[in-house]
Amino acid sequence: MNGMNDSHCVDDNKTPKVDTDMDEDIEEHTSEELMQLKVKAIELKNEGNDNFKKEIFDKSIGLYTEALDMCPLVFVTDRSVMYSNRSAALLHCDRRQEALDDCTAAIDLNNNYIKPLLRRAQIYRQMSDKLDDSLKDYQRVFELNPKCTEAMVAINELQKEINERNEKLKTEMMSKLKDLGNLVLRPFGMSTDNFKLTQNAETGGYSVNFQNN
Repeated sequence: MNGMNDSHCVDDNKTPKVDTDMDEDIEEHTSEELMQLKVKAIELKNEGNDNFKKEIFDKSIGLYTEALDMCPLVFVTDRSVMYSNRSAALLHCDRRQEALDDCTAAIDLNNNYIKPLLRRAQIYRQMSDKLDDSLKDYQRVFELNPKCTEAMVAINELQKEINERNEKLKTEMMSKLKDLGNLVLRPFGMSTDNFKLTQNAETGGYSVNFQNN
């Protein structure tokens, strides 16, 4: 297992509650052939859900893929659910990048869909160079559902982690700049120790003053 919160990873219903009207409106204006393809796709998705619950993840991935291949593009809400469900199954198979891509595909089709947003935030948090993206997704989850405790806790923790990372990067950058400055000043018998850097408490800016040792 991947260690993430897997509760309610897969949607059993045809559509997420936020967009139940969308497909109903589309259905009134689509042909019988398209509707038949949608019905078959949902049957495949439901079969994929059954296999997911049985932890037969490889088979569920194949079924979700078949469902996506069959489901007409006009049914964006259903396709969003299929992408989200497949991402959960992919994650159980340690196929993180593919799971991440499917989360993004689900969100692109329905940007109010909490499950893939939360899952993508969890995946991003495991990647050291994606902490800002993780924070952004958690903030969006919290915006959609202020009662989501996981999002609330993660936002506070990530803000602290990001601040610590930024301070570390700033310290490393200043050290490199000091080394470069010493290299330039050495021929003139000076070093960066001859210059005092003072921060303005009000503006946050810096002033540089020359001083003899």
